[in-house]
Amino acid sequence: MDRVRTVAQHTPDTRTKQGSAGLGLLLALVATVVWSGSFVATRGMADAVPPVQAVFWRWIIAALAVAPFAARQAWRQRELIRRHLGFTALASLFGVALYNTLVHQAGLTTSASNMGMIMAASPVVMAVYARLGGERLGVRRTFGLLLAAFGVLLLVGDGSLGFDFGAGDLWMLAAALSFATYSALLKRKPAELGGPAFLITTFVLGALMLAPAYAVSVTVQGGFEVTAGTGGMLLYVGVMSSAVAFFAWNKAVSLIGAARAGVVYYLQPVCVAGLGLLLLGERTSPAELLCMALILGGVGLGSARR
Repeated sequence: MDRVRTVAQHTPDTRTKQGSAGLGLLLALVATVVWSGSFVATRGMADAVPPVQAVFWRWIIAALAVAPFAARQAWRQRELIRRHLGFTALASLFGVALYNTLVHQAGLTTSASNMGMIMAASPVVMAVYARLGGERLGVRRTFGLLLAAFGVLLLVGDGSLGFDFGAGDLWMLAAALSFATYSALLKRKPAELGGPAFLITTFVLGALMLAPAYAVSVTVQGGFEVTAGTGGMLLYVGVMSSAVAFFAWNKAVSLIGAARAGVVYYLQPVCVAGLGLLLLGERTSPAELLCMALILGGVGLGSARR
């Protein structure tokens, strides 16, 4: 009888944990799919909008998009934000200012698909950070991580393990490191600091960090023409890729941790390839399909709890 009662007492908690894990994986997937679209938009803006200007306006738009939902909470928690200003500034530097500037810079000289493939390397760094922080990855998750990484390496190497990175590829490697650092920092976010308040604070701080570089870019390169195309892509990266995707990703990391959320991020090259087929008519070769199968298999193993 006591055993039955014990099982009954633990069942709701187990279901809650399973539900949280499922929601975390779903939110990580949403962020990954939306960010995949941003690589296509970033590549599309490369010749029309200077990178720093594109990123600056991206975060202005993102801050305005979340303001109706986040400004009031941020004002209520202003003392808490001031107390943790060092942490939020660091998160803003790596996740807002540096990461996205590097991505837009890479878009000048590399393809959208290459950007997605290289960014899939960031979960490796996330897993290293998690392990250094004392998190046990487990044999199954480690094998899934390595399997997915192998698929990414083959994909980037065009079916082999040889590499010929260009300037844009190196910019993307730096972006992957910056994003992984941001994701690791999220583990240290003060629990009492609300998600919306944290989000709008990082957006505003990131835009302020970019303001001097934006002023220099406008002075040296001139402004850009706002057309239906550039305006639409800026709205996408500002509202969807910044406000919506960052909120989903931050929540996912809080629910399942950076390492498990990072494994889902391996779906990035698959999503980018799919969007390339739908929007650009790019077809995927059999070798690329095999690589994607390895990535998907690794994601499935790496997302498991054990």
